[in-house]
Amino acid sequence: MKISTKGRYGLRALVDLAVNVSGQPVPLTAIAARQRMSVNYLEQVFGQLRRGGILQSTKGAGGGYSLSRDPSCITVREILEVLEGPFCITDADRDGREDKISRAVRALLWEEIDRRTACLLEEKTLNDLIKKEADPDNAGKQVHAETDA
Repeated sequence: MKISTKGRYGLRALVDLAVNVSGQPVPLTAIAARQRMSVNYLEQVFGQLRRGGILQSTKGAGGGYSLSRDPSCITVREILEVLEGPFCITDADRDGREDKISRAVRALLWEEIDRRTACLLEEKTLNDLIKKEADPDNAGKQVHAETDA
């Protein structure tokens, strides 16, 4: 399982939005500039998040995006499933061709990994990411631009 650019950028942009909220909708151009992301790409990502019920948008002067609910009620799993679809470590081969060994491996390993991953992503909220970003131990390592090491 690999989380795509869309999932990674979506999480970063949501943390940025939540950290920089001031009671007014946050313009997408401001998020894109801080995160060094394409506005066009971010529009697509935020469109999905809005349709998924995570964001709400306000059009016109003073418009932008805001969270649809408290960040402590938005799980990382929900965000990633809106952007990536359901998580599954392998494609299910249940069309009648799965042999006994494959079923055993799926039941004992792949399904367990799926369950544990789902639980971890469900436990972590957008608020947890915000707190981590604000942690003094992360000073100088802001959510603002991701760099490749």
